[in-house]
Amino acid sequence: MSGEGAFSQATGRGLEDAGAAEDRRRYRAYQLELIAPHCGRSVLEVGAGVGDFAAQLDDLDRLVVTDVDPGAVAAMAQRFADRAEVEARRLDLDDPETLEIGRPVSAVVAINVLEHIEGDAEALRRLARLVEPGGRLVMFVPGYPQLYGEFDRLVGHVRRYTPATLTEAFERAGLRPVHVRPVNLLGGLAWWATVRRGGVGSPNPRLVRAYDRWLVPTTRFVERRVRPPFGQSVLGVAAVPS
Repeated sequence: MSGEGAFSQATGRGLEDAGAAEDRRRYRAYQLELIAPHCGRSVLEVGAGVGDFAAQLDDLDRLVVTDVDPGAVAAMAQRFADRAEVEARRLDLDDPETLEIGRPVSAVVAINVLEHIEGDAEALRRLARLVEPGGRLVMFVPGYPQLYGEFDRLVGHVRRYTPATLTEAFERAGLRPVHVRPVNLLGGLAWWATVRRGGVGSPNPRLVRAYDRWLVPTTRFVERRVRPPFGQSVLGVAAVPS
């Protein structure tokens, strides 16, 4: 999946939705809570879309937001025009010219990206070259093959991960896994009931809003204290060898 229209194909959203996804506001804050501690002072986000997650990252020395879709890159350039530390670039893992970002960053973040790529270990190796020695790759990916359904097929997911399979991908890429675990247990159960078991082709917007309002705060409270045995997603952090 690459080029013009890739953002809409992968997400089912339009580029005009930049900053308008209030139905997922609490969920994005939950993702930030999980990801930010691993990021350092300079961050490159791969597949940033229209920048909804990246907009939460502040007080950085450098923030590079990228997408394979040039329309998404243009939308982010406009969105972050008043932030001098932000660069919007096109990045395609199959195009070496787009992998030149100047000095390396302390962390690469990819949210719901790796599952679209057949050769995931090679993609991780290419991303690792953009990170300074000892830095981090932070992957947030859909979890568990049992949840794979029609929606995954529609948006081009090659796979869903478990902690074991994401750890294996890190190791095949020559990286050192430092933190890999399932997240969002309640979301996983809701996804199984409505999308996988219920046969729904895509998440219901009304249910998404209700989940964001009521279940995300509960999820954050519980998972700060207890490691879930299963989840809608898997969070993986790997160190680049120094």
